[in-house]
Amino acid sequence: MKIVGTDAAEVERVLVAGELVCPSCAGRLRPWGHARVRVVRHRAGDERRRPRRSRCARCALTHVLLAEDCLLRRRDGVAVIGAALAAKASGQGQRRIARDLGRLGATVRNWLRRFVARAEAIRSLFTVLAHDLDPMLAPLAPAGSVLADAVEAIAAAARAAVGRLGPRGPWSFASAASGGKLLSNPSWLYPGTA
Repeated sequence: MKIVGTDAAEVERVLVAGELVCPSCAGRLRPWGHARVRVVRHRAGDERRRPRRSRCARCALTHVLLAEDCLLRRRDGVAVIGAALAAKASGQGQRRIARDLGRLGATVRNWLRRFVARAEAIRSLFTVLAHDLDPMLAPLAPAGSVLADAVEAIAAAARAAVGRLGPRGPWSFASAASGGKLLSNPSWLYPGTA
């Protein structure tokens, strides 16, 4: 799996041109059909997508190209999940968050539980990333909880990225920076283990 932009035409162009790099061996990715159709739930409504599949010319591994507005193995878009995390960081309860987002309570509870289990590692990673992107950034003040600290670190890194990499939504940035694995197994946080 490789995170790419949300413009399908541009992704196809760079894939055909051989400009995408294999996340496994740094070889060149080539077109290799499509993955199964998926429904991505955004706040504005559902969207049917058929992600592009690629194959590395060097190692022959295949990779699904996942748009940065999604997370690995999550049906909801990263902006919806991020809104739930930000609401929890500001003190809202999971039932209210679920009602406001129109999602099942169990779904929201799962997002929050997965994020909290990794919150300290996520906070650490995105704090370092924020300071790498903006060396003049002041130390981040505690936000009141481990979850709130992690959400603030993501926000700080996303703000710093805008100055270096151009405009991008904070949760799309978080998806891209985590390789789509923000709520997945924590091994992606440690170099050489993903």
